[in-house]
Amino acid sequence: MNKTSLIKVTAALGLCLALSASAVAETVLRIATWLPPGHIMNAEIWPTWGKWIEEATEGRVKIKIEHGMGHPKSMFDLVEDGVVDASYSYHGYVPGRFKLPLIVEQPGLGVNAEAASVALWRVQEKYFKEAGEFEGLTLAGLFTHGPGYVHTIKPMTSLADLKGKKIRIGGGIQGALGKRFGITPIAAPGSKIYEMLQQGVIDGVFNPMDSQKSLRLYEVAPNVLVVPGGMYLGSFSIFINPDFLANLPKKDRDAIMSVSGEKLSAMAGSIWDKGDAIGLAFAKSKGVNVIDSKQLSEEFKQYSKGLDEEWVKSVESRGVDAKAALKELRTIAQNYGE
Repeated sequence: MNKTSLIKVTAALGLCLALSASAVAETVLRIATWLPPGHIMNAEIWPTWGKWIEEATEGRVKIKIEHGMGHPKSMFDLVEDGVVDASYSYHGYVPGRFKLPLIVEQPGLGVNAEAASVALWRVQEKYFKEAGEFEGLTLAGLFTHGPGYVHTIKPMTSLADLKGKKIRIGGGIQGALGKRFGITPIAAPGSKIYEMLQQGVIDGVFNPMDSQKSLRLYEVAPNVLVVPGGMYLGSFSIFINPDFLANLPKKDRDAIMSVSGEKLSAMAGSIWDKGDAIGLAFAKSKGVNVIDSKQLSEEFKQYSKGLDEEWVKSVESRGVDAKAALKELRTIAQNYGE
């Protein structure tokens, strides 16, 4: 072998070793999701967090989104069991386990998702952390979707029209509201909503406005009852397997958590707000019948009266100062950004 060939072989071996070392050093954080690829969770929130993580760890940790991982309520178990490294889910899908985050779902907060998400994170850290509802998981963020409304196949002019109708609900405060409205509640994950509406299995759904576009509800539920300020907020958590974090070098573990918490919560909430604005404009461009009136607001106040007191009573066994937490949550949310 001549000198030139030897240099080329040595260079090639060096490159292979460098690439191999890089591959070994890189850790992949596998995130389970159940919503469609084009949904804001998958198209914007995860990529943004992934970019933050990659930058904070100087490229040592990257994310990979795992699609079609099952019912959203199974996400907690998948992460706890180490099947995947992280995920998110809606607290209402696991009734009984997560009672405290439902504080933010109570009617009357009157703020957007970003403000609500930040308030929920701060209250969780100050009042709820020691209650242990997220035992077995490392909590990385808390967020809400935007204000929830009623999307229906046929037009309705008041909340009283919902009585006896088959309405898909996602759990949490939606169940309590549905009972007061007199609906026939149908539980199903968000991924099944379009099909159920299309087949007439349900008459409508409680959902935020983004779903008019993201879930194509404009095709199957072209009527929306918009209660000013929204009927409720839906609460979600983002969580990581503790063993995954424990197996990382401390600097990378700390780096991931530095771009999580309130920072991640605020980002997720703000993107849901963006999705709602896009969804509303899109719905109107498609001729969706959006009903928004003062009458609906007054009607809703009567239906929702006392729900916050019911929540306070429901968490007595958790050993937290629920009244103080609710008061502080409202103060933080309503003064957010000032």
